[in-house]
Amino acid sequence: MERKNQTIVSEFLLLGVFSQPQQQQILFWLFLFVYLITVIGNMLIMLAIGLDARLHSPMYFFLANLSFADICVSSVTLPKTLVNHIIRSKSISYAECLIQMYFFITFVNMDGFLLMIMSYDRYIAICRPLHYTTVMRPGLCILLLAISWVITNLHALLHTLITAHFSFCADNGISNFYCDPYAVRKLSCSDTFFSDLMVFTVGGAVFITPFTCIAISYVFIFSNVMKIPSTQGIQKALSTCGSHLTVVSLFYGAIIGVYLHPSSSYSNVDTIATVIFTVASPMLNPFIYSLRNHDIKAALQRLILKKVILQMP
Repeated sequence: MERKNQTIVSEFLLLGVFSQPQQQQILFWLFLFVYLITVIGNMLIMLAIGLDARLHSPMYFFLANLSFADICVSSVTLPKTLVNHIIRSKSISYAECLIQMYFFITFVNMDGFLLMIMSYDRYIAICRPLHYTTVMRPGLCILLLAISWVITNLHALLHTLITAHFSFCADNGISNFYCDPYAVRKLSCSDTFFSDLMVFTVGGAVFITPFTCIAISYVFIFSNVMKIPSTQGIQKALSTCGSHLTVVSLFYGAIIGVYLHPSSSYSNVDTIATVIFTVASPMLNPFIYSLRNHDIKAALQRLILKKVILQMP
């Protein structure tokens, strides 16, 4: 398709996932339901961890931060979509689009880094249990978290500044329900070869580095677990990793397929895949961890029971 004449773009149009009005109506209620479940579920995880002294350990500290990042990922994308549907509009201003893109990249990347840190925590807990308290001390936990926030914000800033220097054509329709970085770059009239190369290199490093570290951690974990003589010991060790592995598979399974290719090849299939890690993954994470984790379930039960008792006359 030929590009239209280059012009100054003051806004973009979020075309969404589906084009039919009936489909958009169904998607609105689905997104609203998912967003409420995401916020409530992750808030309960954070409250349970924060208020229960039994959960004041590095693993649950990082889990609380993962819940916070998941709330932020959904809050960056879904509310704008829901509001636009209510007011019968598809527009998002140029500035809003760049801001949404910046925070989206930051929080999605943060999910990956938190999953990496949590895999390192599981490696220390299973492979070096006697050194766990000395290695995973509070100072190191905060340092790892701070470094992750710095890296993710710098990557988001780089990506956003590069996009801000692009020229856009008259066709300003984004084939997604939010300002997806690759969908926006596909609209550019500028030559994006070198910027694509830079974004692919830096973005690939930011995505693949946590994934590689997670894989290496689990190689050591599984090799160590196989040395445990009792079947019960193996099951106990693996049960502590099951939830984390499920979340990692869900997160990276979608994200690698969507973003590790040139923006010019972005398609409708990628749009559907983005729904998995922007909508489904943040909602499912609290359920995955709470259903498979006895400590979390017990803490949530105590939290709810305490709330009920306080409301009783």
